[in-house]
Amino acid sequence: MPDPDDRQGHDRPQPVDLAHADELLHHHTELPETRISRVLDAGLVLIGKGASWLWLVVVAIIIYAVVGRYAFGQGSVTLEEWQWHIAGAAWLLGLAYTLCADEHVRVDVIHERLSLRAQGWIEFFGLLLLLLPFLAIGIYETVPYAHSSFLQGERSQAPAGLENRWILKAILSLSFVLLAIGAISRLLKVTALLFGLPRPIKTQTTGDR
Repeated sequence: MPDPDDRQGHDRPQPVDLAHADELLHHHTELPETRISRVLDAGLVLIGKGASWLWLVVVAIIIYAVVGRYAFGQGSVTLEEWQWHIAGAAWLLGLAYTLCADEHVRVDVIHERLSLRAQGWIEFFGLLLLLLPFLAIGIYETVPYAHSSFLQGERSQAPAGLENRWILKAILSLSFVLLAIGAISRLLKVTALLFGLPRPIKTQTTGDR
C-alpha cells in the first residue's frame, strides 16, 4: 500500500530554479569589446546610473503627495505632473544603458542554443536592418516634435500644471540618440567578433560555443 506521505510529496509543487529562470530571461551574448565601444558604453553607463537616482525623487514626490492628500486634504496637480515627468525621464534615459549592458529581457530558446558566431550574425542583421533604421526614424520624427514644442512655449493644459513641456519631449529625442549610440557600440562589438574589425581589445569568448 503506498505511503500517503509519499503521495502528498509528489503532489507538492517543485521549487522553481530561479537562477535558471533568470538565465532564460536575461541571456547574454558574449561579445568582445573595442576601444570605441568601451568609450561609448562608459558614457551610456554613466548616464543610465545617473538617471536611476531619479526614481528616488519620484518615490519621494509620491510619498509627499499621498501624505498631503490623505493627511491634510491638499491635492496638487503640480506634484502629479512632476511624478510622471520625472518617471518618464528616468525610464527614457535608462534605455540605452539596458542595451549596452545587454540587460533587456529576451526570451529566445533558439538563440541561446546557437554558436557564438551564429548569435553574432543574428545581432548584426538585427542591428543593421531593424534597430538602427527604427532609431533613425525616431530621431527624424522626435527632434522637430521637441523643437516645435519649444517654439510654441508649450505647457500643461491642466490648471497649475507645469510649464516647458518641451523638456520632456527633448528627453524623448535624446533617448533615441542615446539608443543609437548604444546600437552603434554593440554593432562594433559584433563586427569585431565576425570580421575582426575594429580590433577587439578584450575577448571573453574566442571560439564557438
